[in-house]
This record gives sequence, C-alpha cells and structure tokens, in this order.
Amino acid sequence: MKANDRLITALDFPTGEAAKALVEELGDAVTFYKVGMELFYSEGPSIVAYLKGKGKKVFLDLKLQDIPNTVAHSLAVLTRLGVDIMNVHAVGGPKMMAEGVRAVRETAAALGRPAPKLIAVTILTSMDEAQWQPLNYAKSIGEEVLDLAALAKQSGLDGVVASPREAEGIRNRCGKDFLIVTPGVRPLWAAANDQSRIATPAAALRSGATHLVIGRPITKAENKVEAVHKILEEMEGAL
Repeated sequence: MKANDRLITALDFPTGEAAKALVEELGDAVTFYKVGMELFYSEGPSIVAYLKGKGKKVFLDLKLQDIPNTVAHSLAVLTRLGVDIMNVHAVGGPKMMAEGVRAVRETAAALGRPAPKLIAVTILTSMDEAQWQPLNYAKSIGEEVLDLAALAKQSGLDGVVASPREAEGIRNRCGKDFLIVTPGVRPLWAAANDQSRIATPAAALRSGATHLVIGRPITKAENKVEAVHKILEEMEGAL
C-alpha cells in the first residue's frame, strides 16, 4: 500500500462548501478523506456522494454506539452510501459490534458490492491521564486500548481507531491484517493542538499503523498541497 493510500485527510468543516473547496484545492494530491460528525450532520449523504463522484475513498467517522439493534440498522443504512470505512465505539460491547458487522456484510452482499471495513474506536486520542483518572477504569489507557482492540477483533471487526502510541501493541496482539487507523498524527513541523497521545507520520507507520488521519496540519496550512507532499515524504521514509 502506497503512502497516498494510507493518508486520510480530515474534512473537519461545518459546511459542504468549505469541504469541497479543500477537495478542489488538493486535487489529485489526496485520494482518501474522513467525513466526521460535524460535516455529516451539516450536509448528510450528499457530501459522501460528492466525494465518491470525485473518485475519492471515504472514512465515515460517526463513532456509533447504541443498543445492538439500533447500531446494526444504522450501519445497514450507511453501508448503502458506498463508503470505504465506518466505525463504532468498542465500549458498545461485543454483541453490538458483532451485529454491526453482520448488518454491514449482509447489506453489501445484497447490493452486490464489497463491504466497507468496519473498525472500532478504542480510547479517543484526546484523552490523557488527567481526563482518564476520574473515569475510574481499573486499567491504564494503554492497557484498555489493547483489550478493546482484541475485543473488536474477536467480534469480527476489521480494525480499530487508536493513537500511534498503542499501534505497536495492537499490531503484536491482533496480527498483521488488522487495520489500525491513527488520529493524533502530527508532522515534525506541526503543532499538537488538542491531541494528547501523538506521534509523527513516520513513527506511527513504523509502530504498525495502516492509515493516518491528519487534519489541521493540512487544512490550516498556507500551502495545502505542499503540506500534503511534505507529509507523504515523511511517510515514504517509513515504508
């Protein structure tokens, strides 16, 4: 898999107009985009249709968590959009995840198309020890991430969302074919912003990440295409 296939640019915008302007500006430099809650709640399925019409891959980052039946039916509807990756929260439990996988694969089969990858969020990359302690989990963040990743695999999911710091442990525990999508990636020249458990693109890939989600280092750059190329160069050094 080439660096360009591993870089997912986050379209963290409140309007479709702003998101489309970035996609047009980046052109062929980026092939994979993340559509999160803010943009999807603003624009709905039309933003996914726009990206697919441009020949782009889409990670629909809605982090579903509810009772198993609700999540399964919601994922069946979202599967019809033709996205490439979707996600749920691993803390929703094994039944929720397993029923979600079943719904995605059955819906895709009925449509005669490949099923999108379904991955699970472990612990948000903005979480640090100060925020973690009041939750009264018995384990550390790192231990909890590894256990949730193993639970996601046992439930039939294709991978997880996790910070770069946990990528190596997840790779060792869950095997070589398990997807590890890592936010909290900051190039050598970029600010950390509100991410806590971060790493550079090269370090994340060396630790076992399969895909890197990067937003502000690209979207806030003065020369956005140049920023993408600089990130891809950092990534190439680790492949």
